[in-house]
Amino acid sequence: MHDIRAIRENPAAFDAAMARRGLSGVSAEVLAIDEARRAKIQAAEEAKAESNAAAKEVGAAKARGDDAEFERLRALVSEKKAEIANLTDMAKTEDKRLTDLLMALPNIPMDDIPDGADEDDNVEIRRWGTPREFSFKPKEHYEISAAQDGLDFETAAKLSGSRFVVMSGAIARLHRALAQFMLDTHIDENGLTETWTPILVREEMMYGTGQLPKFGEDSYQTTNGWWLIPTAEVTLTNIVNSLVVDESYLPRRYVAHTQCFRSEAGSAGRDTAGMLRQHQFEKVEMVSITHPDKSQEEHARMTRCAEGILEKLGIPYRTVVLCTGDLGAGMRKTHDIEAWLPGQNMYREISSCSVADAYQARRMNARFKPADGGKPEFVHTLNGSGLAVGRCLIAVLENFQQEDGSVSLPDALNRYLGGKTKISAEGILV
Repeated sequence: MHDIRAIRENPAAFDAAMARRGLSGVSAEVLAIDEARRAKIQAAEEAKAESNAAAKEVGAAKARGDDAEFERLRALVSEKKAEIANLTDMAKTEDKRLTDLLMALPNIPMDDIPDGADEDDNVEIRRWGTPREFSFKPKEHYEISAAQDGLDFETAAKLSGSRFVVMSGAIARLHRALAQFMLDTHIDENGLTETWTPILVREEMMYGTGQLPKFGEDSYQTTNGWWLIPTAEVTLTNIVNSLVVDESYLPRRYVAHTQCFRSEAGSAGRDTAGMLRQHQFEKVEMVSITHPDKSQEEHARMTRCAEGILEKLGIPYRTVVLCTGDLGAGMRKTHDIEAWLPGQNMYREISSCSVADAYQARRMNARFKPADGGKPEFVHTLNGSGLAVGRCLIAVLENFQQEDGSVSLPDALNRYLGGKTKISAEGILV
């Protein structure tokens, strides 16, 4: 959410930032509502002052026997009370309109974010690894013999519908091993704190991280009002919801492995084959809560944590900075890490590492007390996939597939697979 004071002080700068998001003349609407709200508040305060002054005179009029003045003043006090109540209600209505509008507006892109319309305008900033040259035509993950018995889309469709999968045998174990490997790496080498959180949250938690109100159709809500999390970003970030922490508390670096749920409402017809885009999936999510002066440094650190997972697995990737047209609504800057998928002959997103600055913190009212005793300030929040487990499974299967239909497994996973190094063409860990 945006700071209304900053918009008042420099509406032109705010409009210029929103224009990069494809929105025009936003400040005029914001300031009109703000002015109406402030006018009602001021009018209520003036009416209250008049009411208080009249109330003081009521007793004096009665004492001197001026019944006419007494009745006039009593009527005035009663009239002002009604006026105050009406103005207060009107101010609350305008305040809600203002909050709803500010909640719905996207974050301000950083100055170094490239302008662009969509993912085609994202800018690559680095690559790691060289895509393997195959002596045969590489297959997509669901076509590889080693994976076919372990990826059951037909049974999943019977159980739940499209965009679900039942994993079994070696594939299920590999999937679990990848998640465990990611967690251990982030905890033991990257210094993140392992955290276990609920996957059902209250509505205000979804508002806190910006999934609501704009993206409600992309998530699932239960009949009693809980929401299924689309990512552990929601729970991990909201740990500091409504808190005022000491500066020494920062930074906080969390990691959690959770089930995630997305309706994929805006992706009809995209990636329907295989398990690239699912309604239910798993992610190892990273969240950092930082001092405002450290959030850019933390963003670079978080990106490296995610990239390091792919490097340990030996999976080629590229890192891109998202342009304004592809940038998530709540973020100021995002690095997408895209793993090479030889079956598709292209790089596909496997992690997004983003910095929101104070946008989420203001929604959550999450602040810290400066060590020098100054006024509490909003913390900065960051989140990133470390990584999407299912997509990492796809990358391993496709990059290490063999001509006979088997899949060799990265050395980094050996200790999680009981020393097994391969999935045979028959789907057996050997």
